[in-house]
Amino acid sequence: MIAKMSPTLSPTSSSLCASPKLNRSSPRLGSSQFVYFSCKRSFPICCVTGGNASSVDTELRTELDAVSSFSEIVPDTVIFDDFDRFPPTAATVSSSLLLGICSLPDTKFKSAIETALADGECIELEKPKERLSCFSNKALVNVGADLAKLVPGRVSTEIDARLAYDTRGIIHKVHELLKLYDEHDVSTQRLLFKIPSTWQGIEASRLLESEGIQTHLTFVYSFAQAAAAAQAGASVIQIFVGRIRDWARNHSGDPEIEAALKRGEDPGIALVKKAYNYIHKCNLKTKVMAAAVRNKQDLFSLLGIDYIIAPIKVLQTMKESVNHPDEKYSFVSQLSPASAKMYQLTDEELMKWDQLSLAASMGPAAEELLAAGLEGYSAQSQRLEEFFGKIWPPPNV
Repeated sequence: MIAKMSPTLSPTSSSLCASPKLNRSSPRLGSSQFVYFSCKRSFPICCVTGGNASSVDTELRTELDAVSSFSEIVPDTVIFDDFDRFPPTAATVSSSLLLGICSLPDTKFKSAIETALADGECIELEKPKERLSCFSNKALVNVGADLAKLVPGRVSTEIDARLAYDTRGIIHKVHELLKLYDEHDVSTQRLLFKIPSTWQGIEASRLLESEGIQTHLTFVYSFAQAAAAAQAGASVIQIFVGRIRDWARNHSGDPEIEAALKRGEDPGIALVKKAYNYIHKCNLKTKVMAAAVRNKQDLFSLLGIDYIIAPIKVLQTMKESVNHPDEKYSFVSQLSPASAKMYQLTDEELMKWDQLSLAASMGPAAEELLAAGLEGYSAQSQRLEEFFGKIWPPPNV
């Protein structure tokens, strides 16, 4: 059952954050520009949360085990051999992943793409553009369905970024993909659809979530986007910590970033924390995923967040670092639903967000990073279709 946002929320701050608490339980998930797989702990432990433990383990454990007791850690990988080191629990399928599969000499997913290119329904389409789009849809779903057999959690499917400013186009694409997943007997509850956080994408998320379709909003670079997405009822929002930090190092003039720097905070970390606190203070269902995390300190600063995407090298280092039982108390939750209730937000931040207020509140960092992300994702979709156009028809068609 998916909790839905009430369509009658008042624009006042008090009523917005007074809505009934929604169900926060959800399957595990992974997400990516390429593909991310949630990992399992290396061995069972008794968790220590927030520094207040009701039960304590007497075993040695790794840093990875320690941080996994606070947040779900999501390895950032396109290498399927990483399955052995970090068994996947969930995944994302995208144009980039399909291009990666096609570039490898042999993978268990290549046949899924070959089957898509031999699909009779697509072949019968006369217009090349429609045929290539059909091939892409079939390939995404064929690989996504195979991943759904491999992982116990959810599979997130990337929606073409060229539709980022077309609410109806996004919804139509999601319905097309859902129909194909249904042919593979993949339940809607096992699926997420990854949508850019433009206003049109946020509106598409609101409408899809009202149908019981789970959405995963990406390219969140500002509090306004995070708040609007959470009000829309998005199942997951994805914030790119490292990209925001990189922008701050090379640019100036963004009020949100400059306010964080003035407080002595990393602007990417600060946005993740603010979004999490807002969501929990207002009893919204959205989960927060921190992406583009660069090092161990980033992970330690975000303990308690729902999901953290981290590089394989960082996770491998943490997996090899063993702590004695006495050291477990050095891992302290930085975020929790209880502490979020005390978080202070302004009336402007608690308002009901709309297209005009979102546009007015997005600073230059969010605008530039969103545009760059859309350009990159659109280019990957275009590359995939061009690649399919070059290799089609296969020899047996």
